Amino acid sequence: MISSKYTIREQNKANILATIIENQEISRADISTITGLNKASVSEITKELLEQEYIFETRVGKASTVGGRKPILLTFNPQAALVISIDLGTDYIEGMLAYIDGEVIKYLSKKEIVVTKEKVSESIKKIIHGFEKIAPTTPHGIVGITLAIHGIVSQNKILFTPNYNLNQMDLLTELKDIPYPIYLQNEANLAALGEYTFTSSSDNLVSISIHSGIGAGIVQDGLLILGKNGEAGEIGHSILYPDGKACPCGNHGCLEQYASNLALYQEFRNELKLQSCHSDIVAKLWHENNHVAKTILLKNVHHLSIAINNVIMAFSPEVIVINSSIYRKIPDLIDYIQNNLPSQFAQDLVIRNTHLQNRAILFGGFAKAAQEFLHIQNLKLTLKEFK
Repeated sequence: MISSKYTIREQNKANILATIIENQEISRADISTITGLNKASVSEITKELLEQEYIFETRVGKASTVGGRKPILLTFNPQAALVISIDLGTDYIEGMLAYIDGEVIKYLSKKEIVVTKEKVSESIKKIIHGFEKIAPTTPHGIVGITLAIHGIVSQNKILFTPNYNLNQMDLLTELKDIPYPIYLQNEANLAALGEYTFTSSSDNLVSISIHSGIGAGIVQDGLLILGKNGEAGEIGHSILYPDGKACPCGNHGCLEQYASNLALYQEFRNELKLQSCHSDIVAKLWHENNHVAKTILLKNVHHLSIAINNVIMAFSPEVIVINSSIYRKIPDLIDYIQNNLPSQFAQDLVIRNTHLQNRAILFGGFAKAAQEFLHIQNLKLTLKEFK
């Protein structure tokens, strides 16, 4: 699907480019057949795409069964441009530089830091300038930067961040000297977009991100569902226990007060008298069959299963992806979730861990920037190996 905000000419160009990307190698005649555009239009637009180095000619294909000239096949130029993706966590910042097809050039991570309104723009600029220094030469250079925000984002504005103080921050104004398009998006939405673009054949999926909070990115018919103010998928603020624990959103008993990593780590510290806690400690205690740890984790599974059941009933996805450092390190927990979903509505549902390791958000950022640059909303790309 091509966005309606573009002209007919731009839509046709994007449609042809999407067809080339999807088919990997394809002739002009086959492009005409698939898109329904006449051969003259296809010839004119592919000539433009070749000149702009979005695509290139690869080899001579086979002649048709009725004879005639052998076609020259076209393919997408995966190194036509560069994109940057930055994940602004509550206590970390991660960034990746990649080619337009998502092939990673450089990854960096800053852990155990405090992300604040006063320092975040300077941190972002340092990452961008660092990537600029090592960026390989490409026809179009850096064409977009996506910033993942752990909170509610609407129309490139930060509306609400419950777990750090970027609330209502005008981040784009502070970054106005950066000479590239910048896109702000909720991290759970980006995780879903990353899964859709790089790892899933399904057009209907939900990615549940569990970090300091809990959010769901919803893809239906290949498009992100954002809601009126970017609030769709904020399942962490659905009520699990009426009149329960207070939440920064103003409600009581929100899911993320019981099932987020933040809540889980606090319970581990309290119950096991730990000075600190993180996913490696949780996984170690689980694999050691620590009774208290297992009890806490199975309660977490129960809480999350309730939320997943509600997601199934609300959105009827084909796939639910769990994006959590804990669930990646204890994959058996996925089976426990499946066993907690006896409803017939969940019988054909696939529930799995992310295939993007700890970088689903970053790959979603690549997908967002690539979509905007190429004008293709339901873009599908092939995942390359990454370290």
